[in-house]
Amino acid sequence: MEGIAGRKPALIWAVHLSVVLLVVLWTLPTFGLLVSSFRDKDQLSVSGWWTSLTSTERNLVVRAPAPDDKGAQRQEGAFHVITGNVFDGGGAGAVSAFGVSSQDPSAFAVGETAVLKDGERVSVTETGDFRIEADQPMTGKRGQRLFVTVLEPPLFTLDNYRTVLLSEGIGRSFINTLTVTIPATIIPILIAAFAGYALAWMRFPGRTFLVAMVVGLIVVPLQMSLIPLLRLYTDIGIGKSYVGIWLAHTGFGLPLAIYLLRNYIKGLPKEIIESARVDGASDFEIFVKIVLPLSFPALASFAIFQFLWVWNDLLVATVFLGNNEEQLVMTGRLRELLGSRGGNWEILTASAFVSIAVPLAVFFALQRYLVRGLLAGSVK
Repeated sequence: MEGIAGRKPALIWAVHLSVVLLVVLWTLPTFGLLVSSFRDKDQLSVSGWWTSLTSTERNLVVRAPAPDDKGAQRQEGAFHVITGNVFDGGGAGAVSAFGVSSQDPSAFAVGETAVLKDGERVSVTETGDFRIEADQPMTGKRGQRLFVTVLEPPLFTLDNYRTVLLSEGIGRSFINTLTVTIPATIIPILIAAFAGYALAWMRFPGRTFLVAMVVGLIVVPLQMSLIPLLRLYTDIGIGKSYVGIWLAHTGFGLPLAIYLLRNYIKGLPKEIIESARVDGASDFEIFVKIVLPLSFPALASFAIFQFLWVWNDLLVATVFLGNNEEQLVMTGRLRELLGSRGGNWEILTASAFVSIAVPLAVFFALQRYLVRGLLAGSVK
């Protein structure tokens, strides 16, 4: 019942539950990605992250030593025997079943004996020891194939991160990404701040038309302008250069930046602006000394979004910088680590958390200044 002390309306509870649900929906995949980044490569390829704390079932194909190999076959009493272990090539776990044919790879339980067509007998223990015996000397240049079902314990490793962090050229790509991201974040903020103030508080012909054009440019897909813009840059001599990609990111980010900052600056108390003009302050002085400090929350918010966009960008960097080893950004370097078919999932998961380390640091740093800006912008 609404209005009774100590009780909350049902709508408030619905809002709270919706927020909790959204947080879980956003956090759960990220948590799964984090867990996967520490899992063993082989286990990651056959099971989901939610099974990371339980044993994983995996099928192995092992070839026993060939009978004709020197020392592979020995005689024990009346039998000729070949022995070994299915984990000699690496790995660990407990064998739950085995087979001698790909059509039925788990036909026999551990401890049972499989009889081959030529009379040879095969058995496998839970620890992976196998034994092949026959009444007559065995011949052949190829050993018997064994299909083994193994229950592996959970395996966690740092090899995925070592592969990413120690890969050749990753340091250079990190510097290249910073070289692209920092100017591509600062330049549009500076231009948009001046433009936002002009469109909000300065009167001049065509201001309404400019605002409408800025709003219209927000919905224009950047993919439509990539090739024409690259051709223009090539004609004027800045194609495949840092200057070109700085200007490209500036152009792509300006419409949204101007729109956000203009609306924020427009909402500042009118009395402050008018008082400054009465005191003889110019528009530049009003912008630098009053508007800019009060607009810090909006500036910090856009800086976060622009930094994240440029840092995680691959398409624009590929078009305007290419795949030159000296200018390859981190997203391009991590793409190469995935392989030609993109099947190295363990690299993908570790790369995701390596690439978000800097954006997270920027977000938390600007969040502190964002709160300070909100307090500084209050009016008594």
